[in-house]
Amino acid sequence: MALINPYLNFNGNAEEAFNFYKSVFGGEFAKVMRFKDLSSPEFPVTENEANKIMHIALPIGKNILMANDVPESMGKTNENENRSKISISAESRDEADKLYNGLSAGGQIEMPIGDSPWGSYFGCFRDKYGIEWMVDFDPKYKGQI
Repeated sequence: MALINPYLNFNGNAEEAFNFYKSVFGGEFAKVMRFKDLSSPEFPVTENEANKIMHIALPIGKNILMANDVPESMGKTNENENRSKISISAESRDEADKLYNGLSAGGQIEMPIGDSPWGSYFGCFRDKYGIEWMVDFDPKYKGQI
């Protein structure tokens, strides 16, 4: 089965955000590339953007969360995405609590985590980087949806 791997865009703080995500999920980055790594006469990179993230990847289970910093020449990204969310299916209530509490630190709670009317343990929030998340544990599926 194909995997779906979210790819996020940041306005110069991708590295900071991904160090935060790594502190919550654990693991190691599979790839970190900076714009200066691709600099060439065909692809000149300004000094201002040389150390910004061209691509970063953090494996999470069988999935990979990826991102980059959008070059200033391409304009600013939406800092408060409001039509897309990253949904996490936890394998236990404890894991759901750990991920929810870790990722929501410094963010805005939309729905506190708790038992939902549809039978799962659920909560959602916007993290301190403007990314929206949903955390869910359904005992029928145990993270295997």
